[in-house]
Amino acid sequence: MTISLPVYQHPTSVVLVDDSASFIASVEYQLNPNLAVKSFQDAHEALGWLGSLYHADDGKCLPIRVGYDEQTFSFERRTIALDVDQVYRIVLDAERFNTAAVVVVDYAMSVINGLDFCRALRGLPCKKILFTGEANEMIAVEAFNQGLIDRYLKKSDPSAMDRLESEIAVLEREYFIEKSGTLKDLLVQHTYSFVSDEALVKLVDTLIARHGFVEYYLFPDPAGILFFDADGKPTLMVVETRAGLISHLETAQDYSAPPELRAALRDAQVVPFFWKSGGMYTEKSINWEQFCLPAQICTGRENYYWALFDLPEGFLQGPVYSYNKFMADRLAAPNKNG
Repeated sequence: MTISLPVYQHPTSVVLVDDSASFIASVEYQLNPNLAVKSFQDAHEALGWLGSLYHADDGKCLPIRVGYDEQTFSFERRTIALDVDQVYRIVLDAERFNTAAVVVVDYAMSVINGLDFCRALRGLPCKKILFTGEANEMIAVEAFNQGLIDRYLKKSDPSAMDRLESEIAVLEREYFIEKSGTLKDLLVQHTYSFVSDEALVKLVDTLIARHGFVEYYLFPDPAGILFFDADGKPTLMVVETRAGLISHLETAQDYSAPPELRAALRDAQVVPFFWKSGGMYTEKSINWEQFCLPAQICTGRENYYWALFDLPEGFLQGPVYSYNKFMADRLAAPNKNG
Protein backbone atom coordinates (compact mmCIF):
# COMPACT_ATOMS: atom_id res chain seq x y z
CA MET A 1 0.00 0.00 0.00
CA THR A 2 1.46 3.37 -0.99
CA ILE A 3 1.20 6.81 0.55
CA SER A 4 -0.82 9.18 -1.64
CA LEU A 5 -0.81 12.02 0.88
CA PRO A 6 2.59 13.27 2.05
CA VAL A 7 3.16 13.16 5.80
CA TYR A 8 3.70 16.90 5.56
CA GLN A 9 4.07 19.55 2.88
CA HIS A 10 4.94 23.23 2.93
CA PRO A 11 5.98 25.83 0.33
CA THR A 12 9.58 25.55 -0.80
CA SER A 13 12.04 27.69 -2.73
CA VAL A 14 12.32 27.05 -6.47
CA VAL A 15 15.96 27.25 -7.56
CA LEU A 16 16.45 28.78 -11.01
CA VAL A 17 19.86 28.39 -12.67
CA ASP A 18 20.76 30.16 -15.93
CA ASP A 19 23.73 32.30 -16.95
CA SER A 20 21.42 34.72 -18.78
CA ALA A 21 20.26 37.56 -16.55
CA SER A 22 17.49 38.45 -18.99
CA PHE A 23 16.15 34.88 -19.02
CA ILE A 24 16.12 34.74 -15.22
CA ALA A 25 14.31 38.08 -15.07
CA SER A 26 11.76 36.90 -17.63
CA VAL A 27 11.02 33.65 -15.79
CA GLU A 28 10.78 35.34 -12.40
CA TYR A 29 8.39 37.94 -13.85
CA GLN A 30 6.10 35.32 -15.40
CA LEU A 31 5.96 32.88 -12.49
CA ASN A 32 3.27 33.13 -9.84
CA PRO A 33 4.42 35.81 -7.35
CA ASN A 34 3.44 33.48 -4.50
CA LEU A 35 6.32 31.19 -5.49
CA ALA A 36 9.63 31.81 -3.75
CA VAL A 37 12.39 31.78 -6.38
CA LYS A 38 16.11 31.72 -5.64
CA SER A 39 18.10 32.38 -8.80
CA PHE A 40 21.73 31.83 -9.78
CA GLN A 41 23.66 32.95 -12.86
CA ASP A 42 26.74 31.10 -11.65
CA ALA A 43 26.09 27.36 -11.91
CA HIS A 44 29.00 26.44 -9.64
CA GLU A 45 27.71 28.82 -6.99
CA ALA A 46 24.32 27.13 -7.27
CA LEU A 47 25.90 23.68 -6.85
CA GLY A 48 27.78 24.87 -3.79
CA TRP A 49 24.67 26.37 -2.25
CA LEU A 50 22.56 23.26 -2.87
CA GLY A 51 25.28 21.01 -1.49
CA SER A 52 25.62 23.08 1.68
CA LEU A 53 21.84 23.21 2.08
CA TYR A 54 21.42 19.46 2.08
CA HIS A 55 24.60 18.93 4.08
CA ALA A 56 23.11 21.13 6.80
CA ASP A 57 19.94 19.02 6.73
CA ASP A 58 22.01 15.87 7.32
CA GLY A 59 22.73 17.07 10.83
CA LYS A 60 19.06 17.32 11.72
CA CYS A 61 17.01 14.50 13.16
CA LEU A 62 14.35 13.90 10.52
CA PRO A 63 11.02 13.39 12.28
CA ILE A 64 9.92 10.81 9.72
CA ARG A 65 12.75 8.40 10.45
CA VAL A 66 11.52 5.63 12.67
CA GLY A 67 12.85 2.36 13.99
CA TYR A 68 11.02 -0.95 14.06
CA ASP A 69 11.74 -4.65 14.10
CA GLU A 70 11.72 -5.75 10.45
CA GLN A 71 11.64 -9.41 11.48
CA THR A 72 8.47 -9.31 13.53
CA PHE A 73 6.83 -6.17 12.10
CA SER A 74 5.57 -5.46 15.59
CA PHE A 75 4.24 -1.91 15.76
CA GLU A 76 3.00 -0.24 18.92
CA ARG A 77 0.77 2.77 18.52
CA ARG A 78 2.55 4.76 21.21
CA THR A 79 5.81 4.39 19.23
CA ILE A 80 4.11 5.64 16.08
CA ALA A 81 2.52 8.55 17.92
CA LEU A 82 5.88 9.55 19.41
CA ASP A 83 7.42 9.85 15.95
CA VAL A 84 4.41 11.48 14.31
CA ASP A 85 4.38 13.97 17.16
CA GLN A 86 7.61 15.38 15.73
CA VAL A 87 6.18 15.95 12.25
CA TYR A 88 3.98 18.95 12.98
CA ARG A 89 6.81 20.55 14.95
CA ILE A 90 8.50 21.24 11.62
CA VAL A 91 6.20 24.26 11.45
CA LEU A 92 8.28 25.80 14.25
CA ASP A 93 11.38 25.73 11.98
CA ALA A 94 11.74 29.17 10.39
CA GLU A 95 14.08 27.74 7.73
CA ARG A 96 11.60 25.27 6.25
CA PHE A 97 10.62 27.49 3.31
CA ASN A 98 14.26 27.64 2.15
CA THR A 99 14.07 23.94 1.26
CA ALA A 100 15.04 23.46 -2.39
CA ALA A 101 12.55 20.85 -3.55
CA VAL A 102 12.69 21.73 -7.26
CA VAL A 103 15.62 22.99 -9.35
CA VAL A 104 15.00 24.50 -12.80
CA VAL A 105 18.13 24.66 -14.96
CA ASP A 106 18.83 25.83 -18.50
CA TYR A 107 20.61 23.37 -20.76
CA ALA A 108 22.78 25.74 -22.82
CA MET A 109 24.98 27.41 -20.20
CA SER A 110 28.53 28.45 -21.03
CA VAL A 111 30.52 27.14 -18.05
CA ILE A 112 28.63 23.88 -17.45
CA ASN A 113 25.67 22.59 -19.41
CA GLY A 114 22.40 21.79 -17.66
CA LEU A 115 22.83 18.06 -18.05
CA ASP A 116 26.20 18.03 -16.29
CA PHE A 117 24.71 20.30 -13.64
CA CYS A 118 21.91 17.78 -12.99
CA ARG A 119 24.44 14.95 -12.96
CA ALA A 120 26.28 16.76 -10.16
CA LEU A 121 23.02 16.80 -8.17
CA ARG A 122 22.43 13.08 -8.55
CA GLY A 123 22.90 12.28 -4.87
CA LEU A 124 20.52 15.01 -3.65
CA PRO A 125 16.76 14.58 -3.16
CA CYS A 126 15.76 17.71 -5.08
CA LYS A 127 13.69 17.32 -8.25
CA LYS A 128 15.17 18.62 -11.51
CA ILE A 129 13.56 20.32 -14.51
CA LEU A 130 15.73 20.89 -17.59
CA PHE A 131 14.90 23.79 -19.94
CA THR A 132 15.92 23.00 -23.50
CA GLY A 133 15.87 24.46 -26.98
CA GLU A 134 14.58 22.54 -29.96
CA ALA A 135 18.04 21.18 -30.82
CA ASN A 136 18.50 19.73 -27.32
CA GLU A 137 15.27 17.75 -27.09
CA MET A 138 16.82 14.34 -27.86
CA ILE A 139 19.49 14.96 -25.24
CA ALA A 140 16.79 15.83 -22.72
CA VAL A 141 14.83 12.66 -23.54
CA GLU A 142 17.93 10.55 -22.98
CA ALA A 143 18.67 12.33 -19.69
CA PHE A 144 15.09 11.72 -18.57
CA ASN A 145 15.33 8.03 -19.43
CA GLN A 146 18.59 7.80 -17.47
CA GLY A 147 16.98 9.35 -14.40
CA LEU A 148 19.21 12.43 -14.46
CA ILE A 149 16.21 14.75 -14.68
CA ASP A 150 12.57 14.51 -13.63
CA ARG A 151 11.07 16.70 -16.36
CA TYR A 152 12.17 18.66 -19.39
CA LEU A 153 10.49 21.61 -21.06
CA LYS A 154 11.12 23.19 -24.44
CA LYS A 155 11.61 26.94 -24.38
CA SER A 156 9.80 27.15 -27.72
CA ASP A 157 6.60 25.76 -26.24
CA PRO A 158 4.02 28.60 -26.18
CA SER A 159 2.68 27.29 -22.89
CA ALA A 160 6.12 26.67 -21.36
CA MET A 161 5.57 28.93 -18.34
CA ASP A 162 2.17 27.47 -17.52
CA ARG A 163 3.63 23.97 -17.78
CA LEU A 164 6.57 25.02 -15.64
CA GLU A 165 4.31 26.12 -12.79
CA SER A 166 2.27 22.94 -13.08
CA GLU A 167 5.37 20.71 -13.06
CA ILE A 168 6.84 22.56 -10.09
CA ALA A 169 3.67 21.84 -8.09
CA VAL A 170 3.64 18.15 -9.08
CA LEU A 171 7.33 17.63 -8.34
CA GLU A 172 7.13 19.46 -5.03
CA ARG A 173 4.43 17.00 -3.95
CA GLU A 174 6.52 14.06 -5.19
CA TYR A 175 9.46 15.41 -3.15
CA PHE A 176 7.40 15.30 0.04
CA ILE A 177 5.89 11.91 -0.79
CA GLU A 178 9.40 10.50 -1.09
CA LYS A 179 10.36 12.06 2.24
CA SER A 180 7.30 10.35 3.72
CA GLY A 181 8.33 6.94 2.42
CA THR A 182 10.10 5.71 5.54
CA LEU A 183 6.88 5.90 7.51
CA LYS A 184 4.62 4.16 5.00
CA ASP A 185 4.72 0.72 6.65
CA LEU A 186 3.67 2.28 9.94
CA LEU A 187 1.15 4.85 8.80
CA VAL A 188 -1.08 2.47 6.88
CA GLN A 189 -1.68 0.59 10.13
CA HIS A 190 -4.86 1.53 11.96
CA THR A 191 -4.99 5.23 12.90
CA TYR A 192 -3.21 6.70 9.88
CA SER A 193 -4.55 4.47 7.12
CA PHE A 194 -6.23 7.51 5.57
CA VAL A 195 -2.90 8.72 4.13
CA SER A 196 -3.19 6.02 1.47
CA ASP A 197 -6.86 6.53 0.67
CA GLU A 198 -7.47 8.53 -2.51
CA ALA A 199 -10.86 9.75 -1.27
CA LEU A 200 -9.23 11.45 1.70
CA VAL A 201 -6.46 12.84 -0.52
CA LYS A 202 -9.06 14.47 -2.78
CA LEU A 203 -10.80 15.92 0.27
CA VAL A 204 -7.54 17.41 1.56
CA ASP A 205 -6.88 19.01 -1.84
CA THR A 206 -10.41 20.43 -1.82
CA LEU A 207 -9.96 21.90 1.66
CA ILE A 208 -6.62 23.44 0.66
CA ALA A 209 -8.23 25.18 -2.30
CA ARG A 210 -11.35 26.22 -0.38
CA HIS A 211 -9.66 27.65 2.71
CA GLY A 212 -6.37 28.89 1.25
CA PHE A 213 -4.18 26.54 3.26
CA VAL A 214 -0.54 26.57 2.13
CA GLU A 215 1.01 23.90 4.36
CA TYR A 216 -0.09 20.89 6.39
CA TYR A 217 1.32 18.26 8.74
CA LEU A 218 0.13 14.89 9.99
CA PHE A 219 -1.08 15.34 13.56
CA PRO A 220 -0.80 12.60 16.22
CA ASP A 221 -3.38 13.16 18.93
CA PRO A 222 -6.12 13.27 17.85
CA ALA A 223 -5.19 11.72 14.52
CA GLY A 224 -5.65 14.17 11.71
CA ILE A 225 -4.04 16.89 9.64
CA LEU A 226 -2.89 20.28 10.87
CA PHE A 227 -3.29 23.02 8.24
CA PHE A 228 -1.86 26.53 8.15
CA ASP A 229 -2.81 29.41 5.91
CA ALA A 230 -0.27 31.89 4.56
CA ASP A 231 -0.60 34.03 7.71
CA GLY A 232 0.22 31.05 9.92
CA LYS A 233 -3.31 30.55 11.27
CA PRO A 234 -3.71 26.87 12.27
CA THR A 235 -6.72 24.66 11.59
CA LEU A 236 -6.89 21.05 12.77
CA MET A 237 -8.76 18.49 10.71
CA VAL A 238 -9.60 15.68 13.12
CA VAL A 239 -10.14 12.38 11.27
CA GLU A 240 -11.96 9.56 13.04
CA THR A 241 -13.03 6.09 11.97
CA ARG A 242 -16.00 4.17 13.32
CA ALA A 243 -13.61 2.26 15.59
CA GLY A 244 -12.17 5.52 16.89
CA LEU A 245 -15.59 6.89 17.75
CA ILE A 246 -16.42 3.66 19.58
CA SER A 247 -13.27 4.14 21.67
CA HIS A 248 -14.48 7.64 22.52
CA LEU A 249 -17.88 6.21 23.42
CA GLU A 250 -16.38 3.60 25.74
CA THR A 251 -14.35 6.24 27.56
CA ALA A 252 -17.38 8.52 27.78
CA GLN A 253 -19.36 5.67 29.33
CA ASP A 254 -16.59 5.01 31.86
CA TYR A 255 -16.80 8.65 32.96
CA SER A 256 -20.61 8.70 33.03
CA ALA A 257 -20.78 11.30 30.26
CA PRO A 258 -24.12 12.95 29.50
CA PRO A 259 -26.44 10.68 27.51
CA GLU A 260 -26.58 13.22 24.69
CA LEU A 261 -22.82 12.88 24.09
CA ARG A 262 -22.94 9.11 24.27
CA ALA A 263 -25.78 9.02 21.75
CA ALA A 264 -23.96 11.40 19.41
CA LEU A 265 -20.81 9.27 19.53
CA ARG A 266 -22.79 6.05 19.09
CA ASP A 267 -24.54 7.45 16.02
CA ALA A 268 -21.34 9.03 14.61
CA GLN A 269 -22.94 12.46 14.66
CA VAL A 270 -20.04 14.38 16.20
CA VAL A 271 -16.25 14.50 16.03
CA PRO A 272 -14.66 15.28 19.42
CA PHE A 273 -11.50 17.21 20.20
CA PHE A 274 -11.11 17.05 23.99
CA TRP A 275 -7.91 19.05 24.06
CA LYS A 276 -8.18 19.96 27.76
CA SER A 277 -8.35 16.35 28.94
CA GLY A 278 -5.74 14.45 26.95
CA GLY A 279 -7.96 13.56 24.02
CA MET A 280 -10.81 11.72 25.73
CA TYR A 281 -13.85 12.78 27.74
CA THR A 282 -13.18 13.31 31.46
CA GLU A 283 -14.49 15.58 34.17
CA LYS A 284 -12.38 18.38 32.66
CA SER A 285 -14.51 18.32 29.53
CA ILE A 286 -17.93 18.19 31.17
CA ASN A 287 -19.17 20.99 28.88
CA TRP A 288 -18.75 18.61 26.00
CA GLU A 289 -20.52 20.70 23.35
CA GLN A 290 -17.60 23.13 23.13
CA PHE A 291 -15.26 20.24 22.30
CA CYS A 292 -17.35 18.63 19.55
CA LEU A 293 -18.36 19.55 16.01
CA PRO A 294 -20.87 17.92 13.65
CA ALA A 295 -19.29 14.98 11.85
CA GLN A 296 -18.80 15.24 8.11
CA ILE A 297 -18.25 12.00 6.21
CA CYS A 298 -15.63 11.13 3.62
CA THR A 299 -16.30 7.75 2.02
CA GLY A 300 -13.28 5.84 0.80
CA ARG A 301 -12.16 2.32 1.67
CA GLU A 302 -14.10 3.05 4.86
CA ASN A 303 -16.03 5.99 6.26
CA TYR A 304 -13.93 8.77 7.76
CA TYR A 305 -15.66 11.19 10.12
CA TRP A 306 -14.00 14.58 10.14
CA ALA A 307 -14.32 18.17 11.30
CA LEU A 308 -12.21 21.34 11.21
CA PHE A 309 -11.26 22.85 14.58
CA ASP A 310 -9.56 26.14 15.42
CA LEU A 311 -6.60 25.42 17.69
CA PRO A 312 -6.68 26.93 21.20
CA GLU A 313 -4.19 29.75 21.74
CA GLY A 314 -0.80 28.46 22.86
CA PHE A 315 -1.57 24.90 21.81
CA LEU A 316 1.53 24.65 19.56
CA GLN A 317 3.92 25.79 22.31
CA GLY A 318 5.96 27.95 19.99
CA PRO A 319 5.78 30.74 17.39
CA VAL A 320 4.93 29.91 13.79
CA TYR A 321 6.94 31.70 11.09
CA SER A 322 4.32 32.16 8.38
CA TYR A 323 4.80 31.95 4.63
CA ASN A 324 3.62 35.54 4.19
CA LYS A 325 6.25 36.70 6.69
CA PHE A 326 8.89 34.67 4.83
CA MET A 327 7.92 36.28 1.51
CA ALA A 328 7.88 39.76 3.06
CA ASP A 329 11.35 39.20 4.52
CA ARG A 330 12.59 38.10 1.08
CA LEU A 331 11.33 41.33 -0.47
CA ALA A 332 13.07 43.30 2.26
CA ALA A 333 16.33 41.46 1.52
CA PRO A 334 16.24 40.62 -2.23
CA ASN A 335 18.09 37.72 -3.79
CA LYS A 336 21.68 38.81 -4.36
CA ASN A 337 22.70 35.82 -6.47
CA GLY A 338 23.33 36.04 -10.20
